[in-house]
Amino acid sequence: MLISAERLRDFAADIFTAAGTSREEGARVARYLVEANLTGHDSHGVVRVPRYVQWLKSGFIVAGVTPEVERETPITAVVDGKYGFGQTVTPIAVKLGIEKAKASGLAAVALKNSAHLGRVGDWGEMAAAEGLVAIHYVNVQGSLLVAPFGGVDRRLSTAPHCIALPLPNRPPVVLDFATSYVAEGKVLVASRGGKKIPDDALIRPDGSVSGDPAVLYGPLASSDRTPENGEGAIRAFGLHKGSGLAFMCEMLGGALTGNGTCGPREHGRGRITNGMLSFYLRPDMIDEPAAFVARAERYIAFYKSSRPAEPGGEVLIPGEMEARNRAERAAKGIPLPDETWASIVACAEAVGLESARIPAAA
Repeated sequence: MLISAERLRDFAADIFTAAGTSREEGARVARYLVEANLTGHDSHGVVRVPRYVQWLKSGFIVAGVTPEVERETPITAVVDGKYGFGQTVTPIAVKLGIEKAKASGLAAVALKNSAHLGRVGDWGEMAAAEGLVAIHYVNVQGSLLVAPFGGVDRRLSTAPHCIALPLPNRPPVVLDFATSYVAEGKVLVASRGGKKIPDDALIRPDGSVSGDPAVLYGPLASSDRTPENGEGAIRAFGLHKGSGLAFMCEMLGGALTGNGTCGPREHGRGRITNGMLSFYLRPDMIDEPAAFVARAERYIAFYKSSRPAEPGGEVLIPGEMEARNRAERAAKGIPLPDETWASIVACAEAVGLESARIPAAA
């Protein structure tokens, strides 16, 4: 099915509000989830609505949180998200980094104890819109999903990494990816009838590879998708390189920020949290802006001039596909697999949303 971004935002916001958030917070969370769908990152889109509601009901996410700045200097800060929605607490931490970088030229902000903070590219784009370079290292405390290179046991989270670069007259250049072969959300989407994952994205305990989501989630007969029910793991991308980058995301985003790493859940917290270490840079601190932009544009043209490997193909720079997806899906609607839609409708019914609101969205 296809559904407009506006209707999908309103429907998701209604669900969160019925589940116990304020209307303002529910609308904010819904907006960021739908933005992920618009960019083509369906793994971080509305497929997560039922899981967010489940976490809210269980107390793993706390609604209406005001994050706390634990320590601060003119160029650094440590922000405690207090288990609030990532879409609520992360913009506050990013805004703080933006303000410090604008004033001093460079800033570093550590965020800990955030619930799932969504598509990391949102936060890179937020900084790029203010003319700043942004680099983010993210970890997931308590989430064991990924096997390291050379192993079969889960020892890593999906550990996202993002770099955003502002350039005038074009969308920001944004590199945003999980360090796992595929994001866990992509396995979730595949398990609900969406795009299949590669046949070698997952690894079983015996070392054989697979593209079957049941390897991660266990039997798929139930509507519940819990990685704890599966025996396998997601593979790290790029062999030892992706595994090594994921390790450093755990060190910087988890161990250093105080969020905790993806190993056994610390201090009996029993919940999954994101940590993020972010660096913000004002480009004019390095070189005259016009000279930088000219060099960057020359290189982009050179990069894209490579002959396509396949007839009709094209070489794209980071962020280019997302910009195209956003334009196309904003115009034509967001595609949702039937099973994904059914899971969202079931969630709406479970939180007592008025039945009249459900067909109106479709």
